[in-house]
Amino acid sequence: MVIGIKPEKIPEYKRLHAETWPEILQQISDCNIRNYSIFLREPENLLFGYWEYHGTDFAADAAKMAADPKTQEWWAICMPMQAPLNTRAEGEWWAMMEEVFHHD
Repeated sequence: MVIGIKPEKIPEYKRLHAETWPEILQQISDCNIRNYSIFLREPENLLFGYWEYHGTDFAADAAKMAADPKTQEWWAICMPMQAPLNTRAEGEWWAMMEEVFHHD
């Protein structure tokens, strides 16, 4: 998944994610998400996110995460720093990407 980031917010975004709240990390794990990484590409100011889902009901886990008050607080801080792509699909915040190569 990919999203833009406002250039002036990059230092704050990096700091925030270097000090991710323990409740957020626990919620990610509790929602069966593993191997979660976010990469930054400058000077284009793009964030690339990757995670693996290990559950059996993604819709339920996504709803659980979205309903969590601490996650909502985290998103309220992070989302204004981000700049969604104009080409994203309707309903997306982070634009989803097609996997064109994979090797284990």
